[in-house]
Amino acid sequence: MERKPKGTRKGYTTGACSAAAARAAALGLLTGAVPDVVECELPNGQQVRFTVTDAYCDKLSAHAVVVKDAGDDPDVTDKAPLTADVRLLPDAPGSLILKGGNGVGTVTMPGLGLEVGGAAINPVPRRNIEANVRAAAEPLLQQSGLEVTISVPGGEDLAKKTLNYRLGIVGGISILGTTGIVHPYSTAAFRASVIQGIEVAANQGQSVVVLTTGGRTEKFTMRELPELAPACFVQMGDFLKYALDTVVKCGIRQVVIGGMVGKLTKIAQGETITHANRSAVDTDLLAEIAAEIGAPDEVCNDIRASEMARYASERMEELGLIDPFYRALGERVIQTLRGRYAGKFHLTVLMCDFDGNKLAEAAGEV
Repeated sequence: MERKPKGTRKGYTTGACSAAAARAAALGLLTGAVPDVVECELPNGQQVRFTVTDAYCDKLSAHAVVVKDAGDDPDVTDKAPLTADVRLLPDAPGSLILKGGNGVGTVTMPGLGLEVGGAAINPVPRRNIEANVRAAAEPLLQQSGLEVTISVPGGEDLAKKTLNYRLGIVGGISILGTTGIVHPYSTAAFRASVIQGIEVAANQGQSVVVLTTGGRTEKFTMRELPELAPACFVQMGDFLKYALDTVVKCGIRQVVIGGMVGKLTKIAQGETITHANRSAVDTDLLAEIAAEIGAPDEVCNDIRASEMARYASERMEELGLIDPFYRALGERVIQTLRGRYAGKFHLTVLMCDFDGNKLAEAAGEV
């Protein structure tokens, strides 16, 4: 049997696994025995068979667990036990109530399209769970209602490894998934999280959003801007275009970009997706900036011949020109983005070294 290359195996979302567990438990109530394997329809219409564990039922309730398989995606919820408890509501025929149990987060802030105070089960998984339960237990629902409780034992600890708290989700993980499928190292999922983070900040009434390229730059900007709420900080990674388009759509007028020399150079040269594989750093631009602030010709030529943005930074530090170099780079970033987002927001660029120490900042209207 041909094996898939490492890093390509797809998995299933917390929403898909929850729906499968709920369907299995509903079948248990209907037939008197929870199946060992259940076929579940995903939000994308695909039919998938899931293994069911830790199952039991009686005349009034049923319990089933589906252990999440995230495929080759480095997901903190991989191997999490997505658990469904379904019980009869004899006095409410036809009704289906969905609840979040232990390990499923509670929504505490607006902006997610979910009820504040309710369970962090996103809209698509909600519909998918209900559809699967109704399909499995239609004869039961003609005579009784059903209460479905989704829980994730250990979910509160898993949530500490996520950024859920930024979105106002406390006490557990979110039940997520728009298709039911987890794609390994999913850029689409990351891009969606960037957009969602900015939308949450806007819906909370935050007037500033801080976009950072990674963990180090985020920690740096948090130290520089301790007065801002956690929701203001969004790791955009390489997705500058999607982040700034969302900023404009949401009407946020104050933007901070925190970054280091490589990503900032790519922004200054006009790249909207700053991934290393998309384009090379324009060292001609860095040499031009170095010349503008008075660096000797031979140094500028060395920078131009190099392929690394960090090399330019190191040469400027040797010459004592690091502050003017970074300020000029920040001004180039503002100038470049002005051509794309003229009049849309005020931009501050905060720049740090590779240890997270502040080097310079630049600010202006784009």
